[in-house]
Amino acid sequence: MRGPENDLIDGGWAGATPSMARSPRSADAGDPGTGRPKMLIMDVCGAYMRPLGGWFAIAKIVQLMNELGVDETATRSALLRMRRKGLLEAENRPGARGLRLTEQALAALEETDQRIFAPRHPAYLGDGWVLVSLSVPEDERSKRHVLRSQLSWLGFGNLGNGLWMAPRRMRGELEKTVERLGFERFVLMFDAQYAGFAELSSLVGKAWDLAELTGLYAEFVDWCGPVTRRWQDVRHPSGAQAFNDYTLVLYHWRKFPYLDPGLPRDLLPADWAGHRAAELFTDLRDRLEPGAVEYVRKVCAGG
Repeated sequence: MRGPENDLIDGGWAGATPSMARSPRSADAGDPGTGRPKMLIMDVCGAYMRPLGGWFAIAKIVQLMNELGVDETATRSALLRMRRKGLLEAENRPGARGLRLTEQALAALEETDQRIFAPRHPAYLGDGWVLVSLSVPEDERSKRHVLRSQLSWLGFGNLGNGLWMAPRRMRGELEKTVERLGFERFVLMFDAQYAGFAELSSLVGKAWDLAELTGLYAEFVDWCGPVTRRWQDVRHPSGAQAFNDYTLVLYHWRKFPYLDPGLPRDLLPADWAGHRAAELFTDLRDRLEPGAVEYVRKVCAGG
């Protein structure tokens, strides 16, 4: 179930999530810079630059990233990479060299928000499935890898022999992805209802590694424990700690909406950790986001 490398670094915001194999423990809250500074900087730009006018002074970005444990060299390298990808553009203002989110970045963030923040309910068995058959010539096998990676990152499960499946509601995202890549000639797509013969739960167990996903959800729940306790009695979380915690909550959460297809409840384990993880993420976002944004506003307004 491992997804492709983050499009945020090698493309746009859509699908921009850490590799599924990276657990919350991979980037300790005290030293996220040992994880993926390029990923953290995208969280900073998306979560704070956009609601605060779409422009930050470079020095302030460096300061904020330093508070997250990412050094200046890594930050400036990530910013340069984002500029080359068309996500940021230079805009200097009196007394400050700065960067602005491009229209490309804003459009991608809008799309990504729908995936990460919109309420997501499990599919129903009666809704059916979308099946995808891939046929890529050997002389274009690199495109086969791209397609497989994109399908995995959309949450499709692999049945083998170039056949993939997902709940039917994923069809729209599949169509957009294939059209964006220009790979229509390699893909056959079907609406389907499962008719047998194996148990559907057995088929799902083959297509998705639910044990791995369950483990990752459980690690996220464990990671959220001390963060939740830190703020449970605080009426209005604020300051550098709120900024740090909220940014890391985003960083650790945003892979899940891309890797979890939202299978029908009847096909999930009874104690599915994804439900608790989603509750914790929503609660921490509601608690921490206002104070985190206000803290960044003050940092960026300061001299």
